[in-house]
Amino acid sequence: MVIKVVMPRLAVTMAKGRLTKWLKNEGDTVQKGDPLFEVETEKIQTVVKALDAGLLRKIIAATGTVVPVAGLVALMTLPGEELTEEAFSVAEPVTVEEKKEPIDVERLEWTPETREKISPLARRLAQKYGVDISKVKGTGPDGRIVKEDILREAQRKPSEEKVEFVKIAEVREMSIPRKVIAERLFQSHMTAVHVTVTTSVDMTETIALRERLSAEMESKAGTGLSYTEIITKIVSATLREYPILNSSLEGDKIKIYGEINVGVAVALDESLIVPVVHNADQKSLTEISLVLRQKIEKARKGELSVDDVTGGTFTLSNLGIYDVEVFTPIMNPPQCALLGVGKIIRKPWVVNDQIVIRPIVTLSLSFDHRIIDGSLAARFLQRIKEILEKPQVLLK
Repeated sequence: MVIKVVMPRLAVTMAKGRLTKWLKNEGDTVQKGDPLFEVETEKIQTVVKALDAGLLRKIIAATGTVVPVAGLVALMTLPGEELTEEAFSVAEPVTVEEKKEPIDVERLEWTPETREKISPLARRLAQKYGVDISKVKGTGPDGRIVKEDILREAQRKPSEEKVEFVKIAEVREMSIPRKVIAERLFQSHMTAVHVTVTTSVDMTETIALRERLSAEMESKAGTGLSYTEIITKIVSATLREYPILNSSLEGDKIKIYGEINVGVAVALDESLIVPVVHNADQKSLTEISLVLRQKIEKARKGELSVDDVTGGTFTLSNLGIYDVEVFTPIMNPPQCALLGVGKIIRKPWVVNDQIVIRPIVTLSLSFDHRIIDGSLAARFLQRIKEILEKPQVLLK
């Protein structure tokens, strides 16, 4: 019996996934539930587990290929059975959208409509370097102008117009998550009216509260409490007071979300993932801490589910661990606001007309000015500052 292993649909909107790593080799015994291969989609990087037990006979989709949902990635058989040639021949081939092999654009055929015999790449290079192709003698088949002809002509130009060619050390293919991040940030930049306001906060009381609660949580749950978790709680509570910051704009309609789901940006090796704490305003500090730690651990292991990263209505980004004091965050569309948190630094601070040294953090709120006025955004940020400087309200 031949068992077909296919690319699973990990989300309703998923159309394809990149197979990034095989966790089993051809000939290995596979038990149901065994980690089989790693997949990278637009939203997550996760491990796909075997749905059946058997022997992995033939890997169809090599590492790095992009496979559509339900596309064939491997063939398995029951123990003791062999994979016959007939079984293999009737198996549909995997549809690979992206290939690792570079395309030789010099060999692309030119059409009769093309005025000159010139390859597409050579034409683009001629436009880039300002080369008059009517004066170039082609050295390709039938006198066709190829890349080398254009580069040679560009080098012959006068010294003041000479093109400098830079050696490329490495070319990296963008991962699917990186492509999505790029597209979404470009979308955010082009469609929203970005404004950022900042404020400085005395973290003395929050630090004292964190130390006390961390000791309690350590004894009960075996884990401490981070500033990100505290700020997530404060943000979720403040969004209940200012629901307009928990909204999105569609056409000429502002849609205010009925849930407060705070996403927390987490940096991975070459990407960024935003696990979401759903209904954060209804959770205690301890619950938020446990949820975030579980999801961050899953993110680092590549085990996040689609539910773990979808449904966010507001985002928090803390770069303080990287010694960043102040930054201007970019909103995560379609959300209308994002809070950036810098490093806590001991600085001179005025208290009762006296200069003292206090731990200070800078908060940066980026918001869509189409939805939120500056004064409203400032009041929202001011309220977060008030709670951070008197965080005892969190315990009420």
